[in-house]
Amino acid sequence: MAFVRAIVAAYAQRGLDPAGALRAARIAPGELADAAARVTALQFEALNAHAMQELDDEALGWFSRRLPWGSYGMLCRASLGSPDLGVALKRWCRHHRLLTEDIVLDLRVADGVASVHIEERHPPGPGFREFCLVSSLRFLLGYACWAIDSQIALREAHFAFEAPSHHEAYGLMFGPRVVFDPRRGTGIAFDERYLALPLRRDERALRAMLRRALPLTVLQYRRDRLLGRRVRELLRAHSTDAVTAETVAGWLAISPRTLHRQLHDEGVSLQLLKDEVRRTRACELLRRTTRPLRQVALAVGFRNEKSFARAFRQWTGTTPGRFRSGAPD
Repeated sequence: MAFVRAIVAAYAQRGLDPAGALRAARIAPGELADAAARVTALQFEALNAHAMQELDDEALGWFSRRLPWGSYGMLCRASLGSPDLGVALKRWCRHHRLLTEDIVLDLRVADGVASVHIEERHPPGPGFREFCLVSSLRFLLGYACWAIDSQIALREAHFAFEAPSHHEAYGLMFGPRVVFDPRRGTGIAFDERYLALPLRRDERALRAMLRRALPLTVLQYRRDRLLGRRVRELLRAHSTDAVTAETVAGWLAISPRTLHRQLHDEGVSLQLLKDEVRRTRACELLRRTTRPLRQVALAVGFRNEKSFARAFRQWTGTTPGRFRSGAPD
């Protein structure tokens, strides 16, 4: 409801009545004063779309000048022809300055981590600042996920203000790792490898998306095209553990069902990834060490040498002993 009140404040700033927008979203005016009240993503979509068009301002009062209806659509089109997400985000940040310099977006990459930071040059007023910062990040993140048809799993989202009373809503929009600290800036951080993913959308898809763009700015995208790689890395780091789907899902802050579904969408399974990591590790140990086969078996997660030898033959077509000696099968 705090974000609904921010939109109502935009109407008050213009001396206009928000009643039509609230009716379009089926939000009773009396709910505005109820801190415990909630709205659905569809209600917020209806409210946001009505307000942006009625006020002819897609920034809803955040900035020193209005952003006329269609401004963010133009921003999307300016980035759509990019060869990969990295170029698209650089263009988004650069072209955003054509809309306003009240805030400036900046893409940075260091040590395998990509991050987008917001510099507040002319911060919005107290009634608008939080909504502005949250929405600016979600506009960019939602578009990026849509463009590559993949969730971008955030390592962290951080905001330069104290945790609001409705802080639990941030997990819905940004995932589990959200930090509120006035001493830090505002931004998001994620795995650099997402930047190399190609864009998968065209102008036709963009037109369809812009008819109902807001769900991308509220709900997290479901598919993650890097999930298989992330699971593989986790399994490598815990290759000697008896790793279950529940364990891996916990590491990733998703449900086991979501883990299995997304891996299936990528054409792999958790068992296939586990076997791949075990096989690679076993081959490395057999080539580079003189450990007894029983120790190799234990190191890659097998309880005994017999079960390891059976699995290794299925993986490679030969036995661990012959593989180590280089003898033909």
